[in-house]
Amino acid sequence: MKLAIISFTEHGSRLNAAVASALTLQGYDCENAAMPKYAARYGIKALDVPLRKWTGEMFAGKDAILFIGATGIAVRSIAPFLEHKAKDPAVVVMDERGMFAISLLSGHLGGANELAGLLANLTGAIPVITTATDVNGRFAVDIFAKKNGLYITDMTYAKEISAEALDEKRIGFFSDFPVIGEVPEELETWDEEKVFEGTCGICVTMDERKKPYKHTLRLIPRIVSAGVGCKKGTDRKIIKEKVENALEACHVSRHSLERIASIDLKKEEQGLVSLADEYGIPFVTYDAGALNRAPGSYTPSAFVENVTGVDNVCERSAVLASDGGKLIQKKTAADGVTVALAVREWSVDFG
Repeated sequence: MKLAIISFTEHGSRLNAAVASALTLQGYDCENAAMPKYAARYGIKALDVPLRKWTGEMFAGKDAILFIGATGIAVRSIAPFLEHKAKDPAVVVMDERGMFAISLLSGHLGGANELAGLLANLTGAIPVITTATDVNGRFAVDIFAKKNGLYITDMTYAKEISAEALDEKRIGFFSDFPVIGEVPEELETWDEEKVFEGTCGICVTMDERKKPYKHTLRLIPRIVSAGVGCKKGTDRKIIKEKVENALEACHVSRHSLERIASIDLKKEEQGLVSLADEYGIPFVTYDAGALNRAPGSYTPSAFVENVTGVDNVCERSAVLASDGGKLIQKKTAADGVTVALAVREWSVDFG
C-alpha cells in the first residue's frame, strides 16, 4: 500500500518518523512530509507546497493518507478532493501524542479501518472506528469483497445489503465457487428447494448476467488470465475487441481478468502493454522454454512453432499466468490475434 504521512508540529513529526519506519517494516511504501521547521530534525521531507496542493497530489497517487494533527486540518484538506467511497483513498488521523487513530474516510474499501487498527497495534493508540457494521458487529459486504479480491458491480446494491444487515434482515448468498469457512449468520445460502423470502442477495460469479435474487449484487473474482498472441504492431483496440469477444463467448466478465500473458518476444508489443495498462492489470511474458513446459495438451501450430519455438503461445501463456489453471476458452484466432482464457483455482473465504 502506498501511504502518505503529514505532520505539523514537533511532537507530530517525531511520531511521523517513527510510524513511517514501523509501517515500512510492515510492507507499506511510505512517503512522509512535515513542516519545514521540523522536517530536517527527524529526517523527513519538508512540505514545500501548499497543504491543499500536497493533499490533491496524494489523493491522486496514494492508497492512503495519514494526517498527524487535528481532525479539522484533515477534513479541510481533503474536502475539495472527495469523489466516491469506491475511489477515495483511505484517510486516518492521529493526534500528535499518538493517543487516538481515527478512521476518517474509506474505512472499508479503502482500508482506513484496517490501517487505524494497525497503527493502534504499533503505537498503543486507541482506534476510533465509526462505520455502522463494525460498531454493530454485522456482516460488511465491502470488507468481504476486499478481502476476497472481488469486484463490486453495483455500489447501490452494496449499500442496500449493508442496510439490510444492520436491520437484521436475511441476505441471500449464492456462489459459483467452493466456500471456505463459516458463512455469517446474516447470509442465507442458496437452496433450490427452499424459497428465499428476502429481496437482496450476493452472487459470487464471473457471469454478470446471473441473477438469483430480485436485487442481486454480483461480486466478480479476479481469477482469469488471457493468453494473447498477435502480429507485430497490432492496434490495442483490435486486441481488446478479440479479448472481450473471447470473454463474452464464455460468459465471463471483463472484471474477472487479472493478467494478460504472452511470449517474451512480445514483451514490448505496444498494443498488449497499453491494453494491460487500460485494464489496470499486469502484462506477463514467458520464454519458449517455460511455455513448452506448461502442463496439458494444446492446439498446435507449425507456423507459430517455427517462428517462436513453441507450438502455441496463447493457450500455454494463459495456463502459466493462471498458476496452472484450467482453460475455459481454447485458442480463437481473427485479424492476426489469438486469444485463450484460463481460470485459476479459487474459493470464497469466510475465514
